[in-house]
Amino acid sequence: MNFWSIYEHGFARVASCTGHTVIADPRANADAVLRQARRCAEEGVAVAVFPELGLTGYSIEDLLLQDAVLDQVEEAVEAVRAGSAGLLPVLVVGAPLRHRNRVYNCAVFVHRGRILGVAPKSYPPNYREFYERRQIAAGDDERGGTIRIGGESVPFGVDLLFEAEDVPGLVLHAEICEDMWVPVPPSAEAALAGATVLVNLSGSPITVGRAEDRKLLCRSASQRCLAAYVYAAAGLGESSTDLSWDGQTMIYENGALLAETDRFPLDDQYAVADVDLDLLRQERARMGSFDDNRRTHAARTGGFRTVAFRLDPPAADLGLRRRVERFPFVPADPQRLAQDCYEAYNIQVAALQQRLAAIGGPKIVIGVSGGLDSTHALIVAARAMDRAGRPRSDILAFTLPGFATGEHTKGNAHRLMNSLGVTAAELDITPTARLMLQEMDHPFAAGEPVYDVTFENVQAGLRTDYLFRLANQRGGIVLGTGDLSELALGWSTYGVGDQMSHYNVNSGVPKTLIQHLIRWVISSEQFDAETGRTLAAILDTEISPELVPGEELQSTESKIGPYALHDFTLYQVLRHGFRPSKIAFLAWHAWHDREAGAWPPGFPEGERKAYDLAEIRHWLDYFCRRFFAFAQFKRSAMPNGPKVSAGGSLSPRGDWRAPSDSSAKAWLHDLARVPE
Repeated sequence: MNFWSIYEHGFARVASCTGHTVIADPRANADAVLRQARRCAEEGVAVAVFPELGLTGYSIEDLLLQDAVLDQVEEAVEAVRAGSAGLLPVLVVGAPLRHRNRVYNCAVFVHRGRILGVAPKSYPPNYREFYERRQIAAGDDERGGTIRIGGESVPFGVDLLFEAEDVPGLVLHAEICEDMWVPVPPSAEAALAGATVLVNLSGSPITVGRAEDRKLLCRSASQRCLAAYVYAAAGLGESSTDLSWDGQTMIYENGALLAETDRFPLDDQYAVADVDLDLLRQERARMGSFDDNRRTHAARTGGFRTVAFRLDPPAADLGLRRRVERFPFVPADPQRLAQDCYEAYNIQVAALQQRLAAIGGPKIVIGVSGGLDSTHALIVAARAMDRAGRPRSDILAFTLPGFATGEHTKGNAHRLMNSLGVTAAELDITPTARLMLQEMDHPFAAGEPVYDVTFENVQAGLRTDYLFRLANQRGGIVLGTGDLSELALGWSTYGVGDQMSHYNVNSGVPKTLIQHLIRWVISSEQFDAETGRTLAAILDTEISPELVPGEELQSTESKIGPYALHDFTLYQVLRHGFRPSKIAFLAWHAWHDREAGAWPPGFPEGERKAYDLAEIRHWLDYFCRRFFAFAQFKRSAMPNGPKVSAGGSLSPRGDWRAPSDSSAKAWLHDLARVPE
């Protein structure tokens, strides 16, 4: 295995090509196809898609029925076939071909000197500016047949899938332009039959607004079909008699735009992206309704034919041609991040409001440390009270200092509670903790500086114990503050500790998102200016449990590792079920260069770090051991709380159901494939 090869990690590189078409000159157009094909081959492309009727031009009109043109088309197809002999990509080329008594608008699949098969256009349009049925036969009923081309018979029909034997999951299907616009497109049946990369050869002329319509359809098709959708439209060189052309190309994967090119190009242009075949397979396996839909349509989907081929992909390091978010739970795009924060915050607020209303409107009891998690839970609670028309004084907020609580964080906690107008109090747990340690005969009680896990958990447990008893006393429920990242790692004190509460609004929010939620609360002015200033001060404070006394601040991340890497891994495990070796590959591309790629807006310059492969591997090992072999018993007993992110939650009643006594060996075995 070459760890650095995309083809070793379930990716396939695809290209959507457009260029200058010469009307009714198949030879020139074949040369243009091969010119781009050679460039694609140099870049390790597995599939290159070209526009509709690219060998003649789409706007050729009645010239499509001229034998001189059709003869040259057959010669051009042969030239592409011969020219492809030493090239890597499967070329999907548009050509008009004679068959029986008609001419069909076809996608010709060519690979390494072989014509694999031919797929006709199902639905030639005949409305507005389109008049295709004058020359072109509909291919929607062409199934199970062959066509004579280049002196041999090859598979012909809309029922063809093209599968790479040596690239698991790479299964191709073609539809042509108008086929995408009908209510039940051919690609939908093909996806149910197993196609993962759907290609569209398009001759679509451009009018105002049509480019966005195409993007909407491509995105929708890729998401509904849990597939990649590769779209290539005709551009310069098409006839301008009554229309104009923009050469739009784009590649979508499960609803996400991977790549596109500028429209109205002056020369050859192609979009290139690495499609994640593992991701598509995982999505289909998890979404059982996808296969249920296949069974409903089995009479049609069961009749597809498969044409096998060997791609023989390169094993070299080709880089990675797709954007990998450093923070999968936190998009770097400012508009998308603002939308995500608005939704996440209001999901939490609405869920808490509903829970309070459903159980008789109790008060909220919450521990406020001055750290990120409790801060965010408190501002969620404040907004929930506002929405319910209740006074914020119904929030009973306590700061519970212990042996190592700093004045800075405690001060922030008091300032926040005061500015929000909640009922605030301080309850020092130190005397009770000291008594408990003494009664346990802990060395600390005898003056020894022993700060072990017992020492820490006595404090964490007492805080929760006090909160529960205060809730009993004052008619409230304990609001949990622990986040999704801590649940993943089991970084919480079980039972009477921060693992437990009556309701936890943060259980679906990863650590890396919480800071951006607080920034959004500040920037969107959810609260007054004084509260905003306090929230900003809390954002500038290092994450720490503040349980161990000493001059140096106890750093959580120095002990358990960077939350940035852990949240990256959590997303890939929870959302996609990826192998550790693939996660390491993706993490390296996302994190090895701090100057490459976009950072989320507002992310502090001083915190922008890079991680090499050794660090990534080390913390992946740590994550796998804790997540798979240790922490599940804490998650199995976690309290209710709302799912927030599409990345998933860890509720045993929702996204994640797992045994509490599993082993991490399978993941650690795969991780061993990552170079040290």
